[in-house]
Amino acid sequence: MTTPAQSTDDPQQVTLDFPDPDAPPHTHEWQARREAAQAMRRLIGLLATCTNEPADLRTLATILNEQADVLARSKQLYGRSALAAFDHGRLGNWGKIAGETNPLSGYSNPLAPPMKLWLDGQQAHGRTTLGWQYEGPPSTVHGGYVCALFDHFLGMAQRLTGQPGVTGTLATRFHRPTPLNTELELIGWVVEVNGRKNLLRGEIHANGVLTASCEGVFIFVDQQRYRDMTEGQATGQQET
Repeated sequence: MTTPAQSTDDPQQVTLDFPDPDAPPHTHEWQARREAAQAMRRLIGLLATCTNEPADLRTLATILNEQADVLARSKQLYGRSALAAFDHGRLGNWGKIAGETNPLSGYSNPLAPPMKLWLDGQQAHGRTTLGWQYEGPPSTVHGGYVCALFDHFLGMAQRLTGQPGVTGTLATRFHRPTPLNTELELIGWVVEVNGRKNLLRGEIHANGVLTASCEGVFIFVDQQRYRDMTEGQATGQQET
């Protein structure tokens, strides 16, 4: 399928170029952010399962607030567009920043599990493992996070259409409980493209067993509207 040519500086380019999931961070600053995010993931996971005394937890809270104060003393930039414009693009372009900070697959975002995503022919693939902090039913991934995985995964799989866009609807079916602390395998493909609408289907498997499936409709957003959205975000940010 032919992909429309776009400038590498265009923020929508990230929706067409699929990054190497095993690539190292592009600067030492992002390497440091990844290390900090990984430490935070470990902390969050332990906090969800620990049996420490209240005094230990209050000490931890004091230390964390002190470290948060250190971060708060630096200049704060809100949104990927603001980060991309910072110091003549020192942190990278919009696409690289989006890849690092995404709340589901960004290695530099402590909220992300994270997910590893790639394309192979006409299929999209993903792998991730969710720990105890994502528990809904006993020993099972919360259904809201299952839906979030599909939203991001199928949204990224739209690269196969050449005209990726924003989420219109998601219809998720839960076949079996999706287990925690187990590598989850995701597979997705394009069902059809109808004008601006992309219809995709995805599945989650754990140990070879189908646990959930999803059909998503995504609506193509043209380059100019995407630029307008990005520029609006940049001009609307407040810096401290």
